[in-house]
Amino acid sequence: MPQLGLLHWRAWTVLLGQLRRPPGAVCIRAVRSHSQVAEALFASQLKPDQEKSNFIIKTPKGTRDLSPQQMVVREKILDVVVSCFKRHGAKGLDTPAFELKEVLTEKYGEDCGLIYDLQDQGGELLSLRYDLTYPSSLTYLCEVPFARYLAMNKVKKMKRYHVGKVWRRESPTIVQGRYREFYQCDFDIAGQFDPMIPDAECLKIMCEILSGLQLGDFLIKMSWKDVRHEMVVKKGLAPEVADRIGDYVQCHGGISLVEQMFQDPVLSQNKQALEGLGDLKLLFEYLTLFGVAEKVSFDLSLARGLDYYTGVIYEAVLLQTPVHAEEEPLNVGSVAAGGRYDGLVGMFDPRGHKVPCVGLSIGVERIFSIVEQRMKIFGEKIRTTETQVFVATPQKNFLQERLKLIAELWDAGIKAELMYKNNPKLLPQLHYCENMGIPLVVIIGEQELKEGVIKLRSVASREEVAIKRENLVAEIQKRLS
Repeated sequence: MPQLGLLHWRAWTVLLGQLRRPPGAVCIRAVRSHSQVAEALFASQLKPDQEKSNFIIKTPKGTRDLSPQQMVVREKILDVVVSCFKRHGAKGLDTPAFELKEVLTEKYGEDCGLIYDLQDQGGELLSLRYDLTYPSSLTYLCEVPFARYLAMNKVKKMKRYHVGKVWRRESPTIVQGRYREFYQCDFDIAGQFDPMIPDAECLKIMCEILSGLQLGDFLIKMSWKDVRHEMVVKKGLAPEVADRIGDYVQCHGGISLVEQMFQDPVLSQNKQALEGLGDLKLLFEYLTLFGVAEKVSFDLSLARGLDYYTGVIYEAVLLQTPVHAEEEPLNVGSVAAGGRYDGLVGMFDPRGHKVPCVGLSIGVERIFSIVEQRMKIFGEKIRTTETQVFVATPQKNFLQERLKLIAELWDAGIKAELMYKNNPKLLPQLHYCENMGIPLVVIIGEQELKEGVIKLRSVASREEVAIKRENLVAEIQKRLS
């Protein structure tokens, strides 16, 4: 039997008092009493020198709170990202914040040190889902959970998006938007399709999102995996061909670079090299049709995720030129990344059945760091609520009328507020609307009640008009539209 600490005598008194209550005597006070029991238990278990310790209240290292103003900015970023995903026909998907530890550790080996492990709960060893990334790169939050989902549910074809938090146990770099807990947004296409069409759509989506967020000029670096050992030992490429590819490592460009490699006398004689170059040429043709080819640069020096990436990989970086002259360049590294990982699902399938996959991930925190910097520079004022109408009164004893009126607005789908006072003064109510950016005020008093009208006030112009009570909702909706 587990040993229980001694309860403080007051805690026992409260607890016994609750136990003596009749079964039907359940009330709100019981909730408060239980809270008192918990507080007393905590206090009784503190050592004497802990009761007045210099306890520092702070968030854990690598995490942060977001103010209401910051939440508005994050929600706008997420809205741009998710709207783009939906525009391209993706379905939403969610998976647990933690997975069986063996599901994660068996797939990543040496990177297991990045995982947050949980204590044994009910006989299962669990770990928080995490982001496999080095400080200068950015990859997926949910490749493993998504691959596990596909294998477990025997799904062979799916286009999905996933927005969620991930956790990474390493030294954070807050100023560059790198945290231990952070949001990422994933888009993936799973299934067997004709070459390079899904890949091209992923690159198109990445361009749409970064353009929509108005972060400034960006460039998507695309890579053909070029690690010599990987090509020669695992892929069976001839060493002389691998060495010839190495000559192009310092080069980067678009379709012209691909055409130049096609003309190379060594590469043009190798079937595997020609297949890879053919895929890249086809990809650039699709990107040209999508109108984004000029945003994509072919860079052989880029290599990420060699454990399971199986084809073209890419990452998006912001160019150093700030959008505004007042801005300092903020080096946050990659703001988006992705690639093809055709073999990952087969690792989870008992029979090793593969489901080809390609996708991308948007680094929300890094993007937020850029937007946050601009907010500080330009002192942008951000509304923290979406309230459209404020219900006010200039007179006393009108709480009931205000409550009835605001209920009508809520029932009509209008976002409305009122002041939580029986007899508020009119001037503070109007000042509140100006400070919060609320566009309209409805005012009810003795005269309005007698005449069956409501005053509708524009906060910006301070103009007031009398509207018949029965027409108020329609008039407000008309103005808001």
